[in-house]
Amino acid sequence: MTGGVAAGKSAVARRFAALGVGVHAADEAARAVVAPGSGTLAEIVEAFGPGVLDAGGVLDRKAMRTRVFDDPQARGRLEDIVHPAVHRWLQEHIREDRGRYCIVDIPLLAETWPQYQWVDRVLVVDAPDELRKQRLMQRDGIDAGLAVRMLGAQATREERLRLADDVIDNRGSVAQLDHAVEALHRRYLELASQARG
Repeated sequence: MTGGVAAGKSAVARRFAALGVGVHAADEAARAVVAPGSGTLAEIVEAFGPGVLDAGGVLDRKAMRTRVFDDPQARGRLEDIVHPAVHRWLQEHIREDRGRYCIVDIPLLAETWPQYQWVDRVLVVDAPDELRKQRLMQRDGIDAGLAVRMLGAQATREERLRLADDVIDNRGSVAQLDHAVEALHRRYLELASQARG
């Protein structure tokens, strides 16, 4: 599952989880792999210096994000360290999942696609850019300029939709979102049964 910032991936993930589906999130993996004492954190400190840690020796994610946001070279360097570790964490958790199917929540799927060609299907949670911008401004308390830059730092809607096997249009009501998730859940159970058969 993927989607641009403020498209509603978290709302969709919560609905799948409520149906008993394992949801393994790249964001959770990204926090886990940079825990104090981890090899990934040591690599980040080696690459960017000890100033990326807070007083407790934890990665200062806000400072790191600010540091790499407008510097594509620094962002690429950070991604080269973190993405492989996230990939390994996700695969380990998927192997341990005992459900009939599971969801892997990868916000930057389009940006890192070659790494994730092993997934069976791609679900894109979609919403128009203008709606996402408004949600982002409201959610994070930011101005329109920063919201536009944040949207622009990710793959385009078109790039995500090109990868999609399934799409949830998340500009409607809560009831419409519930219905869309339930319909996909039934479809995924059917596909999982066919794959096992």
